[in-house]
Amino acid sequence: MRLLIDAGNSLLKWRLDRAGHILGRGLGRLDDADPLPGLSVDARDITGVAVSTVASEEKRLKLIEYLATRTAAPVRFYWAESRRGGLVNAYADYHRMGADRWHAMYGAWHSMSGSFAVVDAGSAVTVDYVDHSGNHVGGFILPGLHMMLRSLKTDAARIGFDPDQVLDTGPGRSTGECVNHGLAWLSASMVDRIHKDAGTYGLNDIVVTGGDADRLLGLGLSATNRPQLVLEGLELIDNEDRAE
Repeated sequence: MRLLIDAGNSLLKWRLDRAGHILGRGLGRLDDADPLPGLSVDARDITGVAVSTVASEEKRLKLIEYLATRTAAPVRFYWAESRRGGLVNAYADYHRMGADRWHAMYGAWHSMSGSFAVVDAGSAVTVDYVDHSGNHVGGFILPGLHMMLRSLKTDAARIGFDPDQVLDTGPGRSTGECVNHGLAWLSASMVDRIHKDAGTYGLNDIVVTGGDADRLLGLGLSATNRPQLVLEGLELIDNEDRAE
């Protein structure tokens, strides 16, 4: 039985599987006393743990400490690579790429028949393009919805507003509407640019993942929602490495 973990900056997804069959899954927070809520299994049944993370080193070490209280199974951390299985990273210094981006691309690469874009709508929004030959064309990193809201709350304290996740992109008639419609307007503009780039770079498909995926879909993103995409890529890589 294997435990797969996708640890972001604050949220953590976990999945338990055996021979490719999903036995359980859940969502937690790295800062909680129990970052793996709902994981109720005998520690002796877990034979391995695979982790993809972009969390700080402090949070990564805390996760290691927590896992040691739950299982004696070996823990493997997987990071971005220069290439794997036909997928080639555009980064010259690939160590500086977030592990989640690489694992999401690898999961999409193994399930797509041609070129594609991967949009990960989390704390930050990442967008990556891969051509039909498996070459990573490059990508973008943008602030996510909650990051932009925090910025306005913190750095523009006189802009008083209540956050509301609306999809209305029309001009606002109050400060709250101006902020919330403005954030939707920015996100919709990003969606339009992704669609334009898909044509420019000849991308056949768009895949979206992350906590705000439904919001982008609601704003018109023409994509397939794959909430477990990072874990799917992580599972493939862990399988390959364990088979060596």
